[in-house]
Amino acid sequence: MMKQVTLQQGYNSLVREGEMEYIQFGVYRGSAGDTFTLDTGEHEAVLVILSGRCHLHVNEQTYPQVGGRRSVFEGNAWSLYAPNHTSITVEVVDEAEVAISQTRVPAAGEPRLIAPQEVNVRDVGVWNWRRDVKDIVDKRIPASRLVVGETINPPGNWSSWPPHKHDVHHPPFESKQEEVYFFKVQPANSFGVARLYTAEGDVDELYPIRDNSVLLIRKGYHPIAAAPGTRVYYLWTLAGESRDLIPNDAPDYRWMKDTEAVLREWQRNL
Repeated sequence: MMKQVTLQQGYNSLVREGEMEYIQFGVYRGSAGDTFTLDTGEHEAVLVILSGRCHLHVNEQTYPQVGGRRSVFEGNAWSLYAPNHTSITVEVVDEAEVAISQTRVPAAGEPRLIAPQEVNVRDVGVWNWRRDVKDIVDKRIPASRLVVGETINPPGNWSSWPPHKHDVHHPPFESKQEEVYFFKVQPANSFGVARLYTAEGDVDELYPIRDNSVLLIRKGYHPIAAAPGTRVYYLWTLAGESRDLIPNDAPDYRWMKDTEAVLREWQRNL
């Protein structure tokens, strides 16, 4: 399911509790001097500063001047992991957007500020399915359920490729996790394309990706493509009973991973 969204000032609830089994998601947009307060209650949360600068007040701790990138296409994000029963106030220094992923969890942990240099940046794929994948909250962060990161497609490139899914609990071949994608495109008036489908054919949908659109992935393969001359960004949030990431590649395209080492060597020798 794709939602085409126009962000308003304040908190925009984009995936409400009950729409998915685990994930809730929203984006706070504020101007200088605006504040937003969140008590995580029975949820853990990950706040990713998409753009702009903020002061973060987390329980009794203050983190001044967090953020700073002008857009999601410029550098790595500042982020905050917040366990349940955490009080957070976001005080906007200049125009800012903050993505907030949440899921209900049974146990508390410790808040953690994640600096841009702590983001694990990976060069994934090759040729026209090469993309930059940025792991923000992975197993290095002792969360209960959430896994969060960012992906940037170069113009015309594909990602989530080869097409993969993670909707069946079948370790060590596949883990079951639902996922939410939140998109930005550059230039903002351009587009990308998302396909959501199953091998059985009960789901087979093609969606336009617009700036600020949201894709809810409950099951199925979910490849993404950027239009020529257009970069596509998406923040991805996964949650399930396990934090083990075991994607199951579509059998028809699995062979493409076997070509990647050869193609990289060929490109080095051009």
